[in-house]
Order: sequence, then C-alpha cells, then structure tokens
Amino acid sequence: MSWLVAIGLAIAAFAVGAFAFGIARSSWATFAVALALGLAGYAFQAGPGMPGASPEAIAGTGGVAGWSVVDDRKEMVDPGARSGSDKLIVADAFARRGRYVDAAAMLRGAVADNPRDAEAWLALGNALVEHADGSLTEPALLAYRRAAELDPAGAGPGYFLGFALIRQGRLLEGRSVWAATLDTAGQDSSGRAALELRLARLDELIEQVQRGQLAIPAPQ
Repeated sequence: MSWLVAIGLAIAAFAVGAFAFGIARSSWATFAVALALGLAGYAFQAGPGMPGASPEAIAGTGGVAGWSVVDDRKEMVDPGARSGSDKLIVADAFARRGRYVDAAAMLRGAVADNPRDAEAWLALGNALVEHADGSLTEPALLAYRRAAELDPAGAGPGYFLGFALIRQGRLLEGRSVWAATLDTAGQDSSGRAALELRLARLDELIEQVQRGQLAIPAPQ
C-alpha cells in the first residue's frame, strides 16, 4: 500500500511542478527521471514505520509554498473582489512563514467582520488546505464555495479548488474544475490567462500519462 501512495505522490508532484512552478516542457523528461530515482531510493532506504518530522519542528520555516499561495491568490483575484481587511495582510504574513493555523485564525476573524469578503474566504480555504498538507478538507471546500458564490466571475476559487484536487493526484477531477472555471470566468478576469496556460500544461501531462510516456517503473 505504501508503494501506491508513493507512486501517486510522485505523479501529483510531477503535475505540480509541470505547471504550478512553470517547469519547461523540454525538462519534463528529466523531472520524471528525477522522480523515478527518488522512488528507487525509497525502495532501498524507506522506512514506512519511521516517524516523520513533527509539525512543530518545521513550523515557521515558510518556504516556497507559503509565498506561492499568497502570490498566486493575488494574481487570480479581480480588483473588484479585493479585500479591504487589515487582517488579510496579517494572515498573508503568517502564511508566508508557513504559519497556516495563525493565518486561518486571522482569516476567520476577517470573514466574521465581513461575511461577503470573497478574497478573505479564498485565502481561508488556501490556509486550511496548506495546514492539511495539501488535503482538501470540508472546511476548506466550504471556504472555496463561499468565495465562488461571492465572486462567480472570478478565476481564483476554481483555480485553487482544482489545484488542491491535482495535488491529491486527482488530475481528471482537477482538470474538470479548471475547465468549468474558464467557462464561467469573465473574459477580463484576473488570472484567466494564467489558468488557461496551466490547463494546457495539465492536458499535456494527462495525455502523456495516458500514453505511458511518463509511466514510472513499478518496484521489483
């Protein structure tokens, strides 16, 4: 069972790297090989029963994820749906440092102050997903749905919902959400062009996976 999880995570990692971090198509094969080598290392050295690093040990380190989730949200939200809450600014500072629990607490305050703050709801969904290590929890899904209700022509809620599904290895479900988002998003919506590009990259990835071009060898 641990191998199924490892391979699923490898495919999800490839999807994230291919379009979320802009890895060029010419480098996809190299990236796939790197993931395959990682799985080979897992075969020789992994200890599924070995405890991982505690959340306390890594809390506050920030890193790429914290910065990316804030910057991507700002790219995706239309000017008319921007939040005016000072609490969102503080929450973003927490998120950039990887302190997602603190970010979520601030954002709950923001949406309590203004239940119609679409960007605060979106940021809350992101903070909850990151706190759950990329898992789409029910509270996060509720926050995304609320953001979509308040900003129906925006690309942000659909983008991050689809991205969360992709991170879980649910590529086809994520693709469906992204395609539906493009159908409803305004032509001048902020982030529309970025979402179109990432959807195209995802389609290329799915096609290569289906053709077996990115298949990762099964363990011997």
